Amino acid sequence: MRSKLFVPGSRPELFAKALAGDADALSFDLEDSVQPDRKHEARTAVAAFLAQRTAGAGKRMVVRINAWDSPHFGADLDAVALPALDLVNLPKAESPGAIRATALRLDEIEQARGIVRPIGILVNIETPEALARAAELAGAHPRVAGLQVGLGDLFEDLGVDRRDTAAVHHVLLAIRLAAGRAGVWACDGAYADIADRAGYLAEAHMARRLGYVGKSCIHPSQVAAANEAFRPTDEEIRHAARVLQAEQEAARAGLGAFTVDGRMVDAPFIRRARAIMEAARRLGLAG
Repeated sequence: MRSKLFVPGSRPELFAKALAGDADALSFDLEDSVQPDRKHEARTAVAAFLAQRTAGAGKRMVVRINAWDSPHFGADLDAVALPALDLVNLPKAESPGAIRATALRLDEIEQARGIVRPIGILVNIETPEALARAAELAGAHPRVAGLQVGLGDLFEDLGVDRRDTAAVHHVLLAIRLAAGRAGVWACDGAYADIADRAGYLAEAHMARRLGYVGKSCIHPSQVAAANEAFRPTDEEIRHAARVLQAEQEAARAGLGAFTVDGRMVDAPFIRRARAIMEAARRLGLAG
């Protein structure tokens, strides 16, 4: 999921265009981009769109619902928990209880509707409390698939300058380590300055170096930058291929560690090489 494009739930005229674009995932938003008096309209439009989709086909389908303690939470979840939905994006979650309550309601809906492919939960980390408890939130329930960074909410409320790369790096690393502790992935968040492609790319490359799977996009023009930043480079693919070839030769020689391109290689590096090659094959970059 290199690129995840936010689509306002109240703009159904954009749904087909977003589906035809290059984003790996679509995140239909029922929260911040939808005014309170249009919540019902938005959830109805998103549910109708999902109802026409086949489960597991094409792009990953995500819906950011309203917070679990909001008056819209129950109606949102009831409307969009359909077979084609891959992930519920849960905002403003600060306690494992909120995640478990969401998971319990998903259990009930899936059982009632005969949904056999479990819907995952993508947890937003966008408050100081959530950041402090990120590892707890990531491990709160088996439905949690990943953590998503919310620097806009986190930094703006605290008065932190988004251009402070040290602050961005600190938060991204903390969330990535929390996700890793729970064995889930992490996705970088949105970048509000649509015209600043260089800034978006710089943040995306930072996130990739920290092991993130992708970055959110708030405008279609950001999708290409996300896909560019989160694809394996040609040199990474070539090096990974050399590592896997050398692994076979080392196994025949009974060696657990060996060198490739002057670097010592053992189990963690082999796992990384396999992940790179899997991603390259998935993107059609390697045979």
